[in-house]
Amino acid sequence: MSGYINTLLFGIYPYIALVVLILGSAIRYDVEQYSWRSGSSQLLRRRQLIWGSVLFHVGVLVIFFGHLIGLLTPIAVFDALGVSHEAKQILAVVAGGVAGVMAIIGASLLVHRRLFDPRVRANSSTSDTLIIILLWMQLALGLSTIPISLQHLDGEEMVKFMSWAQGIFTFNLDASSYVADVPIIFKLHLFLGLTILLLFPFTRLVHMLSVPIRFLWRPGYQVVRERNHRAQPTRLPAE
Repeated sequence: MSGYINTLLFGIYPYIALVVLILGSAIRYDVEQYSWRSGSSQLLRRRQLIWGSVLFHVGVLVIFFGHLIGLLTPIAVFDALGVSHEAKQILAVVAGGVAGVMAIIGASLLVHRRLFDPRVRANSSTSDTLIIILLWMQLALGLSTIPISLQHLDGEEMVKFMSWAQGIFTFNLDASSYVADVPIIFKLHLFLGLTILLLFPFTRLVHMLSVPIRFLWRPGYQVVRERNHRAQPTRLPAE
């Protein structure tokens, strides 16, 4: 029975989450564009928002790209670059640990602000509150895996997750078998991560897909109206 559950959760559920993520986001953008926003409450308790938001976003971005590169880069690429599994494991623990602490401190500030400030709570939707709590739980689970990872500095546990993630994207029907015997804390972390992807299109997280990257190379100023120095004053006709 445990084999069937493992296949369901880590062999089938990932595809359900990814399909809902892609189709749900596309449909929401097409049908409800006015809801495609983060719903800022910046005017309410601004200082705590700034500290929490900066710590949370910086930490989460480091974690996101670390997971993306670490899990989806083929193992052969790391071998060709001479990066050992042990070195990659240590880098993941150190960098991920620092980023995780930053992110969970920021998330704690945001959760406290949303739950215990009456004005913020009154202006928050159920999905806003739910998703920040789920993100906090996911960060807590991720940090909880560090003590176990320190016991496997040879990197073999990480190879299992890389094989699983790459197996999902290459439609390997046996992908779930790679994580069948990993500790339960890792399975909870994977399951909650997939659930967040599943809920993504129905929450404020969709604003992540609209990051204005073009602003990075736009001019430092914006011309609203060009002044014409040669323009002559308009003369009204004499009455």
